[in-house]
Amino acid sequence: MKLRLRDRELELVAGEPLVMGILNIGDDSVADGNHFTTVEQRVQRGLQLAAQGADVIDIGVLSGRTDTAPIAVSEEAARFAPVVRELVDAGLLVSVDTWRAGAIEAAIEAGAQLINDTSGLLDTRVATLAAQSGAGLVVMHTRAAPKQVNFPAYEDAVADVHRFLRERIELALEHGVAHEQLVVDPGLDYAKAPQESIDVLRRLSELTALERPILLAVSRKYFIGMLTDSLPQERLAGTIAALEFGVSAGAQIVRVHDVAQVSQYLRLRAALHGDGEAVMLGSRDDQRLKWIPPKATPRDGASR
Repeated sequence: MKLRLRDRELELVAGEPLVMGILNIGDDSVADGNHFTTVEQRVQRGLQLAAQGADVIDIGVLSGRTDTAPIAVSEEAARFAPVVRELVDAGLLVSVDTWRAGAIEAAIEAGAQLINDTSGLLDTRVATLAAQSGAGLVVMHTRAAPKQVNFPAYEDAVADVHRFLRERIELALEHGVAHEQLVVDPGLDYAKAPQESIDVLRRLSELTALERPILLAVSRKYFIGMLTDSLPQERLAGTIAALEFGVSAGAQIVRVHDVAQVSQYLRLRAALHGDGEAVMLGSRDDQRLKWIPPKATPRDGASR
């Protein structure tokens, strides 16, 4: 499957998803304890994520929290612009996680190649911006307006996700977005109780019928915390379990906090599912890869 992001065209391979590394530069993240206060710190973190294996850097200013108010659009745009510009200039693919057209316009002007709209295309100007710029567009399922609580009584949450995403794809196409620019996201934890998120993930393979790449955002999610009674930064094992299921079901982009660990998992997964000779990154001469060096012991009579 092909994905077009402005002047870049990516060929997505089944079972080898792109890694989208999360770079939060806001003040109220849901699940990320990092706090970067300067442009330099934010850019360095983006470069670090790329070095750890991120194919795309997803920058967010506003969180999905419903207990905090959003900052002004002008301030959000001002935070995006310099970080996006420097990371794009460094040769990275950059996504912006926002639903507000004013902030998206500034990010696109700075070079952003992907719009990660977590509102479900609430504002159709976002689709117009994607069409005009050629930037990729993530359409996500949600029945709640941004920063608002809403838990609908779904008869079938999976059917609702499928119907909603198909409608939003058609809406984006009507506004001039090309089919190859679109990505779909089932919106786990967005306007969904934990069991509903689990139900959607269980049937994720049904979304392959939409014939667009599926973005799977399960990293440190609330439903994992509910299943395991663990805090956000204690959910890596649960995240990888959810990723394994989702990648097997057809997810082609994974959005994660723990890029280094997830990249290692995906590398092992690809090697084990492959049938050729695996490429080894380590050196046979590197003794550190074999065992932990024994601790030095004090000589007889030496000071302890």
